[in-house]
Amino acid sequence: MLILASASKSRKKLLENCQIEFIQISSNFDESSIKEKNISNLALELSFQKAKSVSENIQDISLPYECNSKSLEILGCDSIFEFNGEAYGKPLDREEAFSRWKKMSGEFGILHTGHTLLIGIFDSTSKMFKIIETIKKTVSSRVYFSKLEDWEIKSYVDTLEPLYCAGGFALEGLGGMYIEKIEGCFSNVMGLSLPWLRKNLYKKENWAKKKPYLLIGFFKRD
Repeated sequence: MLILASASKSRKKLLENCQIEFIQISSNFDESSIKEKNISNLALELSFQKAKSVSENIQDISLPYECNSKSLEILGCDSIFEFNGEAYGKPLDREEAFSRWKKMSGEFGILHTGHTLLIGIFDSTSKMFKIIETIKKTVSSRVYFSKLEDWEIKSYVDTLEPLYCAGGFALEGLGGMYIEKIEGCFSNVMGLSLPWLRKNLYKKENWAKKKPYLLIGFFKRD
């Protein structure tokens, strides 16, 4: 069973579209406690801490019966947008979102998503999760923005979508209209690199034999 240690709707949708069986559990980790200047490293450390937080509090979580005494994977992710060397999280308000878009208009930035996959066994008797392996990586994608007029920026900001997204834009939402191209992983810009996830699930041959549902979504053809 895969646990998504995130409340992100976009990550949830990505996994659902791939028909991967999972449950979603939000991490309560305090992100402000991590002090790291390197943006790529920061995204990675936050993804690890989110996954670790869920693993340490798993005894307080009501898990499906099929998780008992079986292999379990916890996926933590964190996305940070880098523009001109500065980390852009979610804008605090409309004014900040507008100011950012004025700078980003006609330019490009880099979306860093830290990925952490904790692989282990959950024992229903002891309510403990034993980590067997930890896989971590930051995947980075370059995002190019359209040259926009002020009224276009204001119109987008007024939808409030930018206030809920790292960097102030959502590729899968209205913000997709203002992105010219992407260099790198497409789904990574939405918060989760599906090729990275597929690779790290697929290479575990013993998982594939025991849990074929993990692979169905990546190879199914209509």
